[in-house]
Amino acid sequence: MNKNSSNIMALAPHTSNKRETVCIFGTGDFGRALGHKMIQSGYPVVYGSRSTQISNLIPKDAEVLSHAEAAQKAAIIIIAIQRQHYNFLTPLAEVLHGKVLVDISNNLKLNQYPESNAEYLAQLLPGTKVVKAFNTVSAWALQSGTLDASRQVFVCGDDVEAKQMVMNIVRALGLTPLDKGSLLAAQEIENYPLQLFPMWKFPIFLSLGLTTFFFFYCLALDIIYTYIYEHRNFSFFIAITIPNRICPVIALILLALVYLPGVLAAIIQLYRGTKYRRFPDWLDKWMLCRKQLGLIALAFASLHVLYTLVSPLRAFVSWRTGKGIISQALNNKTEPLNNTNAWLSDSYLALGILGYFLFVLLGITSLPSVSNNVNWREFRFVQSKLGYLALILCTAHTLVYGGKWFLSPSAYKWYLPNIYMLSLVVPCVVLVVKFVLIFPCVDKPLTQIRQGWERNPKYSE
Repeated sequence: MNKNSSNIMALAPHTSNKRETVCIFGTGDFGRALGHKMIQSGYPVVYGSRSTQISNLIPKDAEVLSHAEAAQKAAIIIIAIQRQHYNFLTPLAEVLHGKVLVDISNNLKLNQYPESNAEYLAQLLPGTKVVKAFNTVSAWALQSGTLDASRQVFVCGDDVEAKQMVMNIVRALGLTPLDKGSLLAAQEIENYPLQLFPMWKFPIFLSLGLTTFFFFYCLALDIIYTYIYEHRNFSFFIAITIPNRICPVIALILLALVYLPGVLAAIIQLYRGTKYRRFPDWLDKWMLCRKQLGLIALAFASLHVLYTLVSPLRAFVSWRTGKGIISQALNNKTEPLNNTNAWLSDSYLALGILGYFLFVLLGITSLPSVSNNVNWREFRFVQSKLGYLALILCTAHTLVYGGKWFLSPSAYKWYLPNIYMLSLVVPCVVLVVKFVLIFPCVDKPLTQIRQGWERNPKYSE
């Protein structure tokens, strides 16, 4: 008897876990997708609409009522309509009084209005508790089910209890709420979905600018110069040869630019004698996009690897190899192996392989899924110590491969240096300055400054 009764109690549902009813104003794409997701999560959903006729698009377990009737059934009302249609809410002010209104709207452009949509809604209905949320999640993501706990939902509002209620809904949908503070943060949250890769703009434009510059530089030296002075047509170099020269050059320069702002920051702190002063804005923005610079550099390095692997398949390489073999056969003379060239060839290949391996390791550890599983010291070791080692190896790889042209007069076409010489300028500057910074006489005061010591403290104790 007791056994049966205990089984019945175990199988009985817990009434305390029942979800509260949520009202949604708006039956558009996002309103329907959000309602469907909430029903799947166990929330009773009621739609407030101008038309109470149930459409096939509305989730079948949802109820459709007039705006006033729907609002009376729920304490939380999600406003899934655009700002220009907010005026219909004014006659409902009495019904909505004391309710939690969740504004999920976005604008068509940055800072489209003087105040955020959520602040405007709070001004329109002063008796309500307005919370901004869900505007960074798309209807497609809700419908396709491609949601996971790593997807953050920004939440802000002036009422702490109202925010907590909304964040509970966010968690129930399998998302991660991020409290951004008061309703004053709504403008920033509304601008977020309108930004197109904000941290990628500078790295992308820089890489495109460098690619364009080096392309025309190689075009002038390798094709135009050769055609004018040697009467040979090497225009087919545009397909493989020139890209295979540009990619490693840009990869090396961008990798050096990842570590250059850290070196500049150290010099500025040594000069100022304190860490309690802001860096220049350009340096702050530069340091924030170092990850993006490194990933783009890795992409160019990977292209260089692919271009190098397909080089033996080229007709030009086959022709040049066959020409050398025929020339030796006609002259009945075999050229002996040049040990110096063999060492240089194997050395630059080995340096390139090791450098690319560390390059890939840096890229992997920058992924959130990997970086979240290592502590700060481990992450710093990989990104700083191994990062500088990767820069040294890649610089040495380029130096061994292109160093022979430094003293060769034929390499200076139109008195311009070879592209490999240009690629070594920034990396060598970074490595030389970093070498100076690790001297004990420089490193010790820099470490003290970063620990809080000041040369000329503003306030004496």
